[in-house]
Amino acid sequence: MSCDDLVCARCAHPVAEGRCPLCRANRDRMHQGGLGGMTPALVSLALIVLFFLTLVLKHLTGA
Repeated sequence: MSCDDLVCARCAHPVAEGRCPLCRANRDRMHQGGLGGMTPALVSLALIVLFFLTLVLKHLTGA
């Protein structure tokens, strides 16, 4: 969900426009990124790569 989809409860305008202090604060908070810029797809990719690296290391050590 992006701030383009949200309507402010205080001023009843799109949050993306930032017309009131509440809109601006929420818009800034949403644009900061909760995972340090990591999207769920990137997190999933990292987990898949880690899984395959574990399989390769297990195969190489013969365990």
